[in-house]
Amino acid sequence: MPRPVSRRTVLKSAAPAVSTAFAAPQSKPRIAVVGAGAFGGWTALSLLRKGAAVTLIDAWGPGNSRASSGGETRVIRANYGPKRQYVRMAVRALQLWKENEKRWNTRLFHRTGVLFMMSAGNPQSDPALPLLREAGVDFEQLDAAQARKRFPQINFEGVKWAVHEKETGYLTARRNCQVVLEHFLAEGGEYREAAAKPGGIQGREMRGVSLSDGSQVAADQYVFACGPWLGQLFPDVIGKLIQPTRQELFYFGVPAGDARYSENQMPAWIDFGEPLFYGIPGNEWRGFKAADDTRGPACDPTSQERTVTPAVLQSVRKHVEFRFPGLKGAPIVESRVCQYENTPDENFIMDRHPSAANTWLLGGGSGHGFKHGPAVGEMMADLVLGKTSVDPFHGLARFAGAPR
Repeated sequence: MPRPVSRRTVLKSAAPAVSTAFAAPQSKPRIAVVGAGAFGGWTALSLLRKGAAVTLIDAWGPGNSRASSGGETRVIRANYGPKRQYVRMAVRALQLWKENEKRWNTRLFHRTGVLFMMSAGNPQSDPALPLLREAGVDFEQLDAAQARKRFPQINFEGVKWAVHEKETGYLTARRNCQVVLEHFLAEGGEYREAAAKPGGIQGREMRGVSLSDGSQVAADQYVFACGPWLGQLFPDVIGKLIQPTRQELFYFGVPAGDARYSENQMPAWIDFGEPLFYGIPGNEWRGFKAADDTRGPACDPTSQERTVTPAVLQSVRKHVEFRFPGLKGAPIVESRVCQYENTPDENFIMDRHPSAANTWLLGGGSGHGFKHGPAVGEMMADLVLGKTSVDPFHGLARFAGAPR
């Protein structure tokens, strides 16, 4: 188990400084990363490992309860339909999760596999399958009879076929963000816990970042990875291109001694019906996680009350009891309200600020970003350091004409 980041460590690393921030040799590029979630934390660590002097800033801390990277667990899977970019990115991300798990001797990933259940309305072949083969993903395609035999604890009524990824599974979430910070600090990074406000733009450059403690951070380049707050910080550039929505999820208590719904005996799952439900078994003994992936109502990630609603609970419970009959009547042992930060096409934003050449905007996880954190960090670090150029797939130009 990872050691938690101690308050003493955070306070020591977060000591206010204006003139002493980035007291590194001038040969090192000085970079400030705002946001310590899955995207920002991994970007900061990747930049540090590529030779930059990096300060990471977050208002409430990595994986905090307001963050889109908070909560207990996330599915990591490679099946992305026809989107080759995300198949490749997920494969690379899993490789990096495993490499750092070994490097840090800390468990980050649970190999449960992931089961995709396809209903009668889905095509009989998945456009992702050739891409999965191309990327070297270990999977099998099952018909309904094969799926029932393999996973008898699941009711496959209405499921015509399934895809079982064997080497994917789930990641611990808030804890992994904290582990990334711990090792970012150990490898020489600086962390400041404060709210950040973008500075003014002059001559196509941002002139510093103001912090809520009254200090400022000056850097050569800035990366804003602020999740659902990115539109608030940059209303003219991002604005409504990122829409936070309220999402509720639940942990069901399995019967005592019943291992059928443990992570040792069943995979994480995604049920492609209308609506789409997904879940994770086990969750390190926290319960059987299940949620409706439908985008919820718009929300304010800072002020929304995070209490679940009876209607959403009833819908999720109904689906769990239908698809997993052994959990009929299972109590809710935990619940959570989080948010997605959605772009119109559900693809990430990884681009330069159009008016500030030294400022980068990173976000739009759209409910599927966490798993990609290490790969996104690697890609973003190369962008910031000038080693690659912006991919139009993640560029802001794709939203030309969209209301902000």
